[in-house]
Amino acid sequence: MAILAETLPDDPGTLKAMLIAERARAERLEQIIKELQRHRFGRRAESLPEDQLLLGLEEVEQGLAGDEAGQEAVTPLLRKDRAATRRANRGALPAHLPRIETVVDIESKACPCCGGELHAIGEDRAERLDIMPAQFRVLVVRRPKYACRACEDVVLQAPAPARLIEGGLPTEATVAHVLVTKYADHAPLYRQAQIWGRQGINIDRSTLADWAGRAAFLLRPVHERLLAILKTSLKLFADETTAPVLDPGRGRTKTGQLWAYARDDRPWGGTDPPAVAYVYAPDRKAERPLAHLAGFAGVLQVDGYSGYRPLAEKNAVTLAFCWAHVRRRFYELAAAGNAPIASEALVRIAGLYRIEAGIRGKGADERRAARQAQSRPIVEALEAWLREKLGLISQKSKLAEAIRYALGRWNGLCHFLADGRVEIDSNVVERSIRPLALTRKNVLFAGSDGGAEHWAVIASLVETCKLGGVDPMAYLTSTITRIVNAHPNSRLDELMPWAHNAASITVA
Repeated sequence: MAILAETLPDDPGTLKAMLIAERARAERLEQIIKELQRHRFGRRAESLPEDQLLLGLEEVEQGLAGDEAGQEAVTPLLRKDRAATRRANRGALPAHLPRIETVVDIESKACPCCGGELHAIGEDRAERLDIMPAQFRVLVVRRPKYACRACEDVVLQAPAPARLIEGGLPTEATVAHVLVTKYADHAPLYRQAQIWGRQGINIDRSTLADWAGRAAFLLRPVHERLLAILKTSLKLFADETTAPVLDPGRGRTKTGQLWAYARDDRPWGGTDPPAVAYVYAPDRKAERPLAHLAGFAGVLQVDGYSGYRPLAEKNAVTLAFCWAHVRRRFYELAAAGNAPIASEALVRIAGLYRIEAGIRGKGADERRAARQAQSRPIVEALEAWLREKLGLISQKSKLAEAIRYALGRWNGLCHFLADGRVEIDSNVVERSIRPLALTRKNVLFAGSDGGAEHWAVIASLVETCKLGGVDPMAYLTSTITRIVNAHPNSRLDELMPWAHNAASITVA
């Protein structure tokens, strides 16, 4: 989008930031062009389907919208200029859509100059696209204008209500629907545009990306607060998954990481609400969880990835490891053919899971007592048995690798025996990773690091809603509306998904 000279800020630092953002946008778009050229002219093995290219492009556009929202936050004149451009270019909504009108009127119709009665001389009329399940409608906001017959220069009108997209068509509920459909239902934006087109709503995919990017920018403080609250917990789960991201400088995609930090105390009757926060990072280095979990002091339940170990070395963190990952290695061997040692290991581990099934939902003390009485003898016998078998087999075999994997993490695997709050595995966070994998399958890659960060923000709020049984559509509608209407940052706890009160949602 072109920027008029008179809208540019005078501050050198702000100008520099805008220049860097514009340069990054040019590089990302250049890479998209290269991908399109490869799709058109490259070998079949190297070409990408058009749909997948569109998915990557929408991530670029969504990231750009977040950049522009940041520029507009510090440059009111630029925000006004872009809002005027949207009003000029947005077109008209189909006449067949129902109109729900709201009159935003002045409080008093007495002339502030002479006290005489004001009379209507016209009004401003703004239409915004709203959405209901399986039904579109148009909300019409009318703002009458009033003038005084005795005072020539007096014209009064109520101020326009605040909105997420100044000069744009969507209501906050419409934007929330776009976000939920993409991040909860895994339908990319170009498919949503096709669905809307069947009802005569011709909104381009790039416009939907702009809406999503601006919403993600608005919701960043809520995401940051969510992660901060999770770090005050006594126990968390952690996991990570790949996030392919377009890398313009290298002419291909790079492999970023989405780290997941989850809390779910319901299996032992804990009262803290379940939640998950995703954090994007460009790599899988151990310094990432160190930074993400700075200040956390408690039990962290993870898989066997060594990158979490510095947390235990530098912070007051106790690592609890996952029996499901141990079991998985033996299962792969047993499923491949005759493997009596691996099969026996599976039988012994299954005994631990039967005990867990019987104590799920009971209090932490009761769980600990049951594990001490029933699970500890199984674990101690299993350790001795594994060490014995390791000495009898080839040290280069896959079975030896599986045994060493377990024995090398034995202290962390035994932590659940002494703490009834700890689970036997990290399946809680693995379940929270699956929605990311579904979105990744449809999206192919994020258009930029910024787009991946937006992915983390929205996915965190959507999945936390799902964990707590909160309707993500109602939650995002309410939260975006409250932030647009200047909800104070000092009260972000009120915007957490578990604090959402469905009864308070009112959509005209």
